[in-house]
Amino acid sequence: MFGPEFAPFIISISAFVVIFCVVWLGMALYSDFSRHRAVLEKVKSETAFDFRLHDTGARPGKGERLMALFGKIGSRYSGEKTPKYSILRLQFLQAGIRNRMAIPAFWGVKIALMAALPLVFFTLKVASIIGVRGNVAVLAICCALALAGSYIPDVWLRFRISGRKKRISRSLPDALDMLVVCVEAGLGLDAAIHRVADEIRLTCPDLSDELRFYTLEMRAGTARQEALDNLSRRTDLDEIQSLASLLMQTDRFGTSLSQGLRVYSDSFRSKRFMLAEERAATLPTKLMIPLLLFIFPALFVVIALPAAMRIYNAFIAP
Repeated sequence: MFGPEFAPFIISISAFVVIFCVVWLGMALYSDFSRHRAVLEKVKSETAFDFRLHDTGARPGKGERLMALFGKIGSRYSGEKTPKYSILRLQFLQAGIRNRMAIPAFWGVKIALMAALPLVFFTLKVASIIGVRGNVAVLAICCALALAGSYIPDVWLRFRISGRKKRISRSLPDALDMLVVCVEAGLGLDAAIHRVADEIRLTCPDLSDELRFYTLEMRAGTARQEALDNLSRRTDLDEIQSLASLLMQTDRFGTSLSQGLRVYSDSFRSKRFMLAEERAATLPTKLMIPLLLFIFPALFVVIALPAAMRIYNAFIAP
């Protein structure tokens, strides 16, 4: 059917198909294995959890040693008695990091990056790998790298806080529905929150940790209003602040807790639906840039290139 001149093409296509199938099968098996492994690790952490809020920022072994090393470097500059220390401490709590050595290690990483980035650039300049001429330019780049090194940890902390907020906000509707069910079943507010924290441990450990910390504060004798204020400050979400205000009002005025939670759940779902509609309405505007940069040029090439080739063959080539 095919002549010998098509043999290289057939061999190339067959080899591409075989390699693609093997790579795709390997990626599918690896993703399935990693998914099962993650589920098993979550189940093991749930069974081994002894009601202590784990620190999501610190890890045993090398992470502990690195944190201790950077903590020694930044312990002199952390300034525990300054107002900035309390603000930074609150930011670390909002990021889910409760290790006391996190703030000194944060300052240690800042100092290390401020010294390491200009040093690396200057070393590459001396080795003639980077062709930057002029002492003023070298000094300006070194200052810019030192300034960037001081801001890189702040950017990382902001991204971590925003990611944690998104995870908590995404899992809050399910937790709120479960809280309504527990309260309507006859449980008290604290017992219902503790039950919800246990149930969402695998799906959203961030929100579960915050609710568990609230129950710990209540068991330690903290007033409910103060514990709810601390919960809203640690999460820094408008939804949690509204929920805390609702719980404090129902506790103060003695209104029905289940009815208030159900009304808040309905209003919260309406708010999320309106936010989804708003995001959907902005999609055409956001799609303009990909259309102009990628889709329209490809369509122009597909439509205009055959006509251009025919015009070239008819008028220019002869």
